[in-house]
Amino acid sequence: MSKVLMKGNEAFGEAAIRAGCKCYFGYPITPQNEVPEYMSHELPKAGGAFVQAESELAAVNMAYGAAAAGGRVFISTSSPGLALMQEGLGFICSTEVPIVALNVSRGGPGVGGIQPGQADYFQATRGGYNGDAKIPVFAPSGIQECVDMIYESFDIAEKYRNPVLILADGMIGQMMEPVELPPQKEITPVDKISEKKPWAITGTDNHDGRNVIFSLRLVPDVLESHVEHMFEKYAEAEKELVRYSSMNLEDAEIVFVAFGTMSRLCAEAIEILEERGIKAGLIRPISLWPFPEKAFDEIGPKTKVVISTELSMGQMIQDVKAAVSGRFPVRLINRTGGIVPSSLEIADRAIKHLEELK
Repeated sequence: MSKVLMKGNEAFGEAAIRAGCKCYFGYPITPQNEVPEYMSHELPKAGGAFVQAESELAAVNMAYGAAAAGGRVFISTSSPGLALMQEGLGFICSTEVPIVALNVSRGGPGVGGIQPGQADYFQATRGGYNGDAKIPVFAPSGIQECVDMIYESFDIAEKYRNPVLILADGMIGQMMEPVELPPQKEITPVDKISEKKPWAITGTDNHDGRNVIFSLRLVPDVLESHVEHMFEKYAEAEKELVRYSSMNLEDAEIVFVAFGTMSRLCAEAIEILEERGIKAGLIRPISLWPFPEKAFDEIGPKTKVVISTELSMGQMIQDVKAAVSGRFPVRLINRTGGIVPSSLEIADRAIKHLEELK
Protein backbone atom coordinates (compact mmCIF):
# COMPACT_ATOMS: atom_id res chain seq x y z
CA MET A 1 0.00 0.00 0.00
CA SER A 2 1.37 3.43 -0.94
CA LYS A 3 2.00 6.18 1.58
CA VAL A 4 0.67 9.72 1.58
CA LEU A 5 2.19 12.81 3.19
CA MET A 6 -0.25 14.16 5.78
CA LYS A 7 -0.33 16.56 8.69
CA GLY A 8 -0.79 14.72 11.97
CA ASN A 9 -4.18 16.12 12.95
CA GLU A 10 -5.65 15.45 9.51
CA ALA A 11 -4.30 11.90 9.50
CA PHE A 12 -5.87 11.33 12.92
CA GLY A 13 -9.27 12.36 11.61
CA GLU A 14 -8.88 10.13 8.55
CA ALA A 15 -7.93 7.19 10.78
CA ALA A 16 -11.14 7.63 12.78
CA ILE A 17 -13.23 7.77 9.61
CA ARG A 18 -11.60 4.62 8.26
CA ALA A 19 -12.22 2.89 11.59
CA GLY A 20 -15.95 3.35 11.02
CA CYS A 21 -16.49 6.52 13.05
CA LYS A 22 -20.12 7.54 12.65
CA CYS A 23 -20.24 10.66 14.80
CA TYR A 24 -17.74 13.36 15.73
CA PHE A 25 -18.36 16.08 18.29
CA GLY A 26 -15.78 18.74 18.93
CA TYR A 27 -14.85 22.30 19.65
CA PRO A 28 -11.88 24.18 18.20
CA ILE A 29 -8.80 24.50 20.39
CA THR A 30 -5.15 24.77 19.37
CA PRO A 31 -3.14 22.64 18.56
CA GLN A 32 -5.83 20.21 17.36
CA ASN A 33 -7.98 22.56 15.29
CA GLU A 34 -7.30 20.68 12.07
CA VAL A 35 -9.06 17.59 13.47
CA PRO A 36 -12.57 19.14 13.65
CA GLU A 37 -11.90 21.06 10.44
CA TYR A 38 -11.01 17.82 8.63
CA MET A 39 -13.93 15.90 10.11
CA SER A 40 -16.37 18.67 9.14
CA HIS A 41 -15.84 18.10 5.43
CA GLU A 42 -14.70 14.47 5.27
CA LEU A 43 -16.92 12.61 7.76
CA PRO A 44 -20.22 13.47 5.99
CA LYS A 45 -18.74 12.08 2.77
CA ALA A 46 -18.31 8.75 4.56
CA GLY A 47 -21.90 8.71 5.83
CA GLY A 48 -21.20 10.12 9.27
CA ALA A 49 -22.27 13.24 11.15
CA PHE A 50 -20.11 16.16 12.28
CA VAL A 51 -21.32 18.48 15.04
CA GLN A 52 -19.41 21.47 16.36
CA ALA A 53 -20.56 21.80 19.95
CA GLU A 54 -20.74 25.06 21.85
CA SER A 55 -18.07 23.86 24.28
CA GLU A 56 -16.00 20.83 25.22
CA LEU A 57 -18.47 20.13 28.01
CA ALA A 58 -21.26 19.93 25.46
CA ALA A 59 -19.15 17.87 23.05
CA VAL A 60 -18.43 15.06 25.51
CA ASN A 61 -22.08 14.81 26.53
CA MET A 62 -23.24 14.75 22.91
CA ALA A 63 -20.71 11.99 22.36
CA TYR A 64 -22.11 10.15 25.39
CA GLY A 65 -25.61 10.18 23.90
CA ALA A 66 -24.55 9.10 20.41
CA ALA A 67 -22.36 6.31 21.78
CA ALA A 68 -25.20 5.11 24.02
CA ALA A 69 -27.24 4.70 20.83
CA GLY A 70 -24.54 2.44 19.40
CA GLY A 71 -22.65 4.86 17.16
CA ARG A 72 -18.89 4.72 16.71
CA VAL A 73 -17.98 8.06 18.26
CA PHE A 74 -14.78 10.10 18.15
CA ILE A 75 -13.96 13.26 20.08
CA SER A 76 -10.81 15.35 20.15
CA THR A 77 -9.51 18.29 22.12
CA SER A 78 -6.42 19.75 23.75
CA SER A 79 -5.42 19.94 27.40
CA PRO A 80 -7.83 22.48 29.00
CA GLY A 81 -10.58 21.08 26.80
CA LEU A 82 -9.98 17.59 28.17
CA ALA A 83 -10.23 19.05 31.67
CA LEU A 84 -13.76 20.19 30.84
CA MET A 85 -14.62 16.70 29.56
CA GLN A 86 -13.65 14.87 32.75
CA GLU A 87 -17.13 14.62 34.28
CA GLY A 88 -18.55 13.28 31.02
CA LEU A 89 -15.77 10.70 30.73
CA GLY A 90 -16.54 9.50 34.24
CA PHE A 91 -20.22 9.06 33.33
CA ILE A 92 -19.21 7.17 30.17
CA CYS A 93 -17.00 4.81 32.19
CA SER A 94 -19.83 4.18 34.65
CA THR A 95 -22.42 3.52 31.96
CA GLU A 96 -19.99 1.32 29.98
CA VAL A 97 -20.29 3.17 26.70
CA PRO A 98 -17.41 2.96 24.17
CA ILE A 99 -15.89 6.12 22.70
CA VAL A 100 -12.43 7.11 21.45
CA ALA A 101 -10.96 10.42 22.63
CA LEU A 102 -7.85 12.21 21.36
CA ASN A 103 -5.90 14.79 23.37
CA VAL A 104 -3.36 16.73 21.30
CA SER A 105 -1.76 18.17 24.40
CA ARG A 106 -0.29 21.62 25.02
CA GLY A 107 1.43 23.42 27.88
CA GLY A 108 -0.38 24.37 31.05
CA PRO A 109 -1.69 24.75 33.71
CA GLY A 110 -4.95 26.53 33.01
CA VAL A 111 -5.19 27.95 29.52
CA GLY A 112 -1.38 27.81 29.40
CA GLY A 113 0.13 28.12 25.93
CA ILE A 114 -0.30 26.52 22.53
CA GLN A 115 3.11 24.83 22.31
CA PRO A 116 3.59 21.07 22.94
CA GLY A 117 3.42 19.72 26.47
CA GLN A 118 3.12 16.43 28.33
CA ALA A 119 1.84 17.73 31.65
CA ASP A 120 -1.54 16.04 31.05
CA TYR A 121 0.00 12.72 32.13
CA PHE A 122 -1.75 12.72 35.51
CA GLN A 123 -5.00 13.93 33.96
CA ALA A 124 -4.85 11.12 31.40
CA THR A 125 -3.66 8.25 33.57
CA ARG A 126 -5.36 9.11 36.86
CA GLY A 127 -8.41 10.96 35.53
CA GLY A 128 -10.17 14.03 36.85
CA TYR A 129 -13.55 12.32 37.21
CA ASN A 130 -15.00 11.20 40.52
CA GLY A 131 -15.15 7.65 41.83
CA ASP A 132 -13.36 4.47 40.84
CA ALA A 133 -12.78 4.29 37.08
CA LYS A 134 -9.94 3.83 34.63
CA ILE A 135 -9.36 4.63 30.96
CA PRO A 136 -6.76 2.93 28.74
CA VAL A 137 -4.28 5.55 27.52
CA PHE A 138 -1.96 5.18 24.52
CA ALA A 139 0.85 7.58 23.62
CA PRO A 140 2.17 7.59 20.03
CA SER A 141 5.63 8.77 19.03
CA GLY A 142 4.71 9.56 15.43
CA ILE A 143 1.84 10.06 13.02
CA GLN A 144 1.78 6.50 11.66
CA GLU A 145 1.64 5.03 15.14
CA CYS A 146 -1.14 7.40 16.14
CA VAL A 147 -3.14 6.49 13.02
CA ASP A 148 -2.80 2.81 13.86
CA MET A 149 -3.74 3.44 17.50
CA ILE A 150 -6.89 5.38 16.66
CA TYR A 151 -7.92 2.74 14.12
CA GLU A 152 -7.55 -0.06 16.68
CA SER A 153 -8.91 1.88 19.64
CA PHE A 154 -12.50 1.75 18.42
CA ASP A 155 -12.37 -2.04 18.68
CA ILE A 156 -10.70 -1.84 22.11
CA ALA A 157 -13.34 0.61 23.34
CA GLU A 158 -16.14 -1.69 22.19
CA LYS A 159 -14.50 -4.79 23.66
CA TYR A 160 -14.19 -3.22 27.10
CA ARG A 161 -17.22 -0.91 26.72
CA ASN A 162 -15.10 1.96 28.00
CA PRO A 163 -13.50 5.15 26.71
CA VAL A 164 -10.02 4.89 25.22
CA LEU A 165 -7.75 7.94 25.23
CA ILE A 166 -4.94 8.76 22.80
CA LEU A 167 -2.42 11.23 24.25
CA ALA A 168 -0.52 12.84 21.37
CA ASP A 169 1.46 15.98 22.14
CA GLY A 170 1.05 19.10 20.02
CA MET A 171 4.20 18.52 17.98
CA ILE A 172 2.89 15.20 16.62
CA GLY A 173 -0.41 16.84 15.70
CA GLN A 174 1.24 19.71 13.85
CA MET A 175 4.08 17.99 11.97
CA MET A 176 3.86 16.12 8.65
CA GLU A 177 5.02 12.57 7.90
CA PRO A 178 4.28 9.94 5.25
CA VAL A 179 1.60 7.52 6.46
CA GLU A 180 0.04 4.32 5.22
CA LEU A 181 -3.70 4.63 5.77
CA PRO A 182 -5.70 1.56 6.87
CA PRO A 183 -8.65 0.18 4.88
CA GLN A 184 -12.14 1.60 5.34
CA LYS A 185 -14.40 -0.25 7.77
CA GLU A 186 -18.12 -0.23 7.23
CA ILE A 187 -20.34 1.96 9.39
CA THR A 188 -22.96 -0.19 11.11
CA PRO A 189 -26.43 0.67 9.71
CA VAL A 190 -28.98 1.84 12.26
CA ASP A 191 -31.17 -1.24 11.78
CA LYS A 192 -28.20 -3.52 12.55
CA ILE A 193 -26.96 -1.81 15.71
CA SER A 194 -29.11 -3.92 18.04
CA GLU A 195 -27.56 -7.07 16.55
CA LYS A 196 -23.96 -5.96 16.92
CA LYS A 197 -24.42 -3.97 20.14
CA PRO A 198 -27.27 -5.55 22.10
CA TRP A 199 -26.61 -3.19 25.02
CA ALA A 200 -27.31 -0.03 22.98
CA ILE A 201 -30.38 2.17 23.29
CA THR A 202 -32.58 1.69 20.20
CA GLY A 203 -35.41 4.13 20.83
CA THR A 204 -37.99 1.39 20.39
CA ASP A 205 -41.34 1.61 22.17
CA ASN A 206 -41.29 -2.15 22.65
CA HIS A 207 -40.60 -2.53 26.36
CA ASP A 208 -39.49 -6.13 26.05
CA GLY A 209 -35.73 -6.03 26.32
CA ARG A 210 -35.60 -2.25 26.14
CA ASN A 211 -32.16 -0.97 27.19
CA VAL A 212 -31.71 1.73 29.77
CA ILE A 213 -28.25 3.23 30.23
CA PHE A 214 -27.74 4.89 33.60
CA SER A 215 -25.07 5.81 36.13
CA LEU A 216 -27.13 6.36 39.30
CA ARG A 217 -27.10 3.38 41.69
CA LEU A 218 -28.44 4.38 45.11
CA VAL A 219 -28.30 0.95 46.73
CA PRO A 220 -24.75 0.58 48.13
CA ASP A 221 -24.27 -3.11 47.45
CA VAL A 222 -25.59 -2.70 43.89
CA LEU A 223 -23.09 0.12 43.27
CA GLU A 224 -20.28 -1.90 44.84
CA SER A 225 -21.10 -4.86 42.62
CA HIS A 226 -21.06 -2.62 39.54
CA VAL A 227 -17.68 -1.09 40.44
CA GLU A 228 -16.23 -4.54 41.09
CA HIS A 229 -17.50 -5.61 37.66
CA MET A 230 -15.77 -2.60 36.09
CA PHE A 231 -12.50 -3.50 37.81
CA GLU A 232 -12.72 -7.06 36.51
CA LYS A 233 -12.59 -5.50 33.03
CA TYR A 234 -9.70 -3.26 34.04
CA ALA A 235 -7.77 -6.25 35.39
CA GLU A 236 -8.15 -7.92 31.99
CA ALA A 237 -7.07 -4.70 30.27
CA GLU A 238 -3.96 -4.52 32.46
CA LYS A 239 -2.94 -7.91 31.11
CA GLU A 240 -3.87 -7.40 27.47
CA LEU A 241 -3.15 -3.74 26.70
CA VAL A 242 0.40 -3.26 28.03
CA ARG A 243 2.58 -1.95 25.21
CA TYR A 244 6.10 -0.58 25.07
CA SER A 245 9.28 -0.59 23.01
CA SER A 246 12.86 -0.70 24.26
CA MET A 247 16.38 -0.43 22.91
CA ASN A 248 19.94 -1.05 24.15
CA LEU A 249 18.95 -2.00 27.71
CA GLU A 250 21.31 -4.92 28.24
CA ASP A 251 24.55 -2.97 28.70
CA ALA A 252 23.34 0.63 29.06
CA GLU A 253 24.80 2.91 31.72
CA ILE A 254 21.94 5.36 31.24
CA VAL A 255 18.35 4.31 30.56
CA PHE A 256 15.94 6.99 29.37
CA VAL A 257 12.19 6.59 29.85
CA ALA A 258 10.15 8.77 27.50
CA PHE A 259 6.96 8.83 25.45
CA GLY A 260 5.73 10.82 22.47
CA THR A 261 8.01 13.48 21.00
CA MET A 262 10.48 13.14 23.87
CA SER A 263 11.14 9.51 22.99
CA ARG A 264 12.28 10.57 19.52
CA LEU A 265 14.68 13.10 21.01
CA CYS A 266 16.01 10.51 23.46
CA ALA A 267 16.75 8.14 20.58
CA GLU A 268 18.89 10.89 19.04
CA ALA A 269 20.52 11.59 22.42
CA ILE A 270 21.51 7.92 22.63
CA GLU A 271 23.48 8.32 19.38
CA ILE A 272 25.21 11.45 20.74
CA LEU A 273 26.15 9.63 23.95
CA GLU A 274 27.47 6.67 21.97
CA GLU A 275 29.81 9.02 20.11
CA ARG A 276 31.11 10.12 23.52
CA GLY A 277 31.71 6.55 24.63
CA ILE A 278 28.65 6.25 26.87
CA LYS A 279 26.12 3.49 26.29
CA ALA A 280 22.50 4.47 26.78
CA GLY A 281 19.16 2.77 26.28
CA LEU A 282 15.48 3.69 26.10
CA ILE A 283 12.17 2.42 27.44
CA ARG A 284 9.25 3.95 25.55
CA PRO A 285 5.90 3.37 27.24
CA ILE A 286 3.26 3.10 24.52
CA SER A 287 0.47 2.35 26.97
CA LEU A 288 0.58 4.92 29.77
CA TRP A 289 -2.22 3.07 31.50
CA PRO A 290 -1.67 0.25 31.93
CA PHE A 291 1.93 1.31 32.58
CA PRO A 292 4.50 -1.22 31.26
CA GLU A 293 6.22 -2.06 34.53
CA LYS A 294 7.58 -5.32 33.13
CA ALA A 295 9.73 -3.36 30.66
CA PHE A 296 11.95 -2.34 33.57
CA ASP A 297 12.83 -5.97 34.25
CA GLU A 298 14.88 -5.83 31.03
CA ILE A 299 17.30 -3.24 32.43
CA GLY A 300 20.79 -4.73 32.70
CA PRO A 301 23.14 -4.71 35.71
CA LYS A 302 25.48 -2.09 34.18
CA THR A 303 22.88 0.67 34.45
CA LYS A 304 23.89 3.55 36.72
CA VAL A 305 20.80 5.75 36.38
CA VAL A 306 17.27 5.69 34.97
CA ILE A 307 16.11 9.07 33.66
CA SER A 308 12.46 10.03 33.17
CA THR A 309 12.46 12.53 30.32
CA GLU A 310 9.33 14.67 30.13
CA LEU A 311 7.74 17.89 28.88
CA SER A 312 6.45 18.55 32.39
CA MET A 313 7.75 19.20 35.88
CA GLY A 314 7.84 15.43 36.39
CA GLN A 315 4.69 13.31 36.40
CA MET A 316 5.54 10.02 34.70
CA ILE A 317 8.55 9.84 37.02
CA GLN A 318 6.25 8.59 39.79
CA ASP A 319 5.37 5.52 37.71
CA VAL A 320 9.01 5.13 36.71
CA LYS A 321 10.10 5.09 40.36
CA ALA A 322 7.41 2.54 41.20
CA ALA A 323 8.51 0.30 38.32
CA VAL A 324 12.22 0.64 39.16
CA SER A 325 11.35 -0.23 42.76
CA GLY A 326 14.62 1.05 44.22
CA ARG A 327 16.93 -1.02 42.00
CA PHE A 328 18.50 2.04 40.33
CA PRO A 329 18.66 5.79 41.02
CA VAL A 330 15.92 7.68 39.15
CA ARG A 331 16.43 11.23 37.88
CA LEU A 332 14.46 13.72 35.77
CA ILE A 333 15.29 15.62 32.58
CA ASN A 334 12.49 18.00 31.72
CA ARG A 335 11.37 21.24 30.09
CA THR A 336 8.01 22.89 30.44
CA GLY A 337 6.12 25.97 29.29
CA GLY A 338 6.03 24.65 25.72
CA ILE A 339 9.82 24.45 25.38
CA VAL A 340 11.08 21.29 23.69
CA PRO A 341 14.72 20.45 24.49
CA SER A 342 17.21 19.43 21.83
CA SER A 343 18.71 15.96 21.77
CA LEU A 344 22.07 17.58 22.59
CA GLU A 345 20.64 19.20 25.72
CA ILE A 346 19.22 15.83 26.82
CA ALA A 347 22.60 14.14 26.28
CA ASP A 348 24.50 16.85 28.20
CA ARG A 349 22.10 16.75 31.13
CA ALA A 350 22.21 12.93 31.21
CA ILE A 351 26.01 13.06 31.49
CA LYS A 352 25.72 15.47 34.44
CA HIS A 353 23.37 13.07 36.22
CA LEU A 354 25.79 10.23 35.58
CA GLU A 355 28.76 12.21 36.90
CA GLU A 356 26.87 13.29 40.03
CA LEU A 357 26.28 9.64 40.93
CA LYS A 358 29.95 8.64 40.66
